[in-house]
Amino acid sequence: MPILHSLWSLPAYRRFWLTRVATIMALQMLLVGLSWQLYSLHHRALDLALLGLISYLPLVLLVLVSGHAADRFDRRRLAMLCQAMACVIALLLAWWAWQGTLGRAHILILVFFLGCAKAFEAPALASLLPGLVPAPQLAQALSGSSAAMQVAVIIGPVLGGLLYQPGPPVLYVGASLLYLLALLNVKQIHLPDKITVAQTVPDAPQQLLAGIHFIRQHRRILGTLSLDLFAVLLGGATALLPMYAQDILHTGTAGMGLLRAAPAFGALGTAIFLHQQHSPLTKNNTMFMAVAGFGVFTIIFGLSAHLWLSCLALAGAGASDMISVVVRSTLVQTETPDVVRGRVNAINFLFIGTSNQLGEFESGLTAAWLGPVGAVVLGGIGSLLIALLWWHWFPELRTPPENHAR
Repeated sequence: MPILHSLWSLPAYRRFWLTRVATIMALQMLLVGLSWQLYSLHHRALDLALLGLISYLPLVLLVLVSGHAADRFDRRRLAMLCQAMACVIALLLAWWAWQGTLGRAHILILVFFLGCAKAFEAPALASLLPGLVPAPQLAQALSGSSAAMQVAVIIGPVLGGLLYQPGPPVLYVGASLLYLLALLNVKQIHLPDKITVAQTVPDAPQQLLAGIHFIRQHRRILGTLSLDLFAVLLGGATALLPMYAQDILHTGTAGMGLLRAAPAFGALGTAIFLHQQHSPLTKNNTMFMAVAGFGVFTIIFGLSAHLWLSCLALAGAGASDMISVVVRSTLVQTETPDVVRGRVNAINFLFIGTSNQLGEFESGLTAAWLGPVGAVVLGGIGSLLIALLWWHWFPELRTPPENHAR
């Protein structure tokens, strides 16, 4: 526990952790309320697909601009501006919902702008962390940050569902208060030895591509990002949980809730464990073993016909994925110079979003051809093959960073 205590004693890290919990929880609450309200308007599944696409679209369209902004301007002020924008959007949703005039067009337009705010906030906020903690404690701080995300992913939807009961405006006001809390926390963060990025990053068009050039030239980072991208793209089974719950495990909504929460619980437990460890995870074959474990647990889930075994397998997959997340985040943050950290983080978030969103599409498409069991098992085998191929193609990831000449 001494590492946990030493990190928590840092006021800046404490505020960063609380900010991450507040923003992710607010977003999860909004997505619960908006998806429920949007579907209630016309009962069209296509609207739900459109909601997911529109929330993801800004991440793709703004990846170069948002990363450049995180390196060009004050990251703290940029994060605050995005949180203020999200707070206003939540209040607009509350106002229109209270007036009874919140329609399909309002929801989709505001979700797009909410996605824009998230696209700029994510790389700016993530790029703050290396300046808030001592370098030897960065891996533990990243584990704590990942734990914060899992806490928010677990609590956010539940809290959103409860606040929706009195009426949608209550939920939207609650989300706006969380964004306001995040803004006030970021405002109080003081950066020691702060780099004035505005003086080091020229405002030139070619600088928009600096993050891509940096990743291409640094194979450890390229290998890490692409390994996680393709493993989750092929091995994700989240989109098929309703099919498993109803047709294979023959459970109700309570069982579906357990299946949905299992990966987050596995990831949260692993993040807390890693947060207390002294040694970083960036050595040797840790990430390959994590991705292989993700594939094995995915196969077990695909073949399981028992709810308890399925939940354990999903928890194992979530734990394996968390190890991969910590390794990836540590490598990106420690081996990326601060002057391009925002642009590299923006691409990192794009990879994460792509693997999750396209992974759900891939799972649904494969399940239509092979059935849910065939789709999940094939995806798990694909993750194992990806781990093997990347182990061969990226030998740089098999050596500790201190032994690797960059």
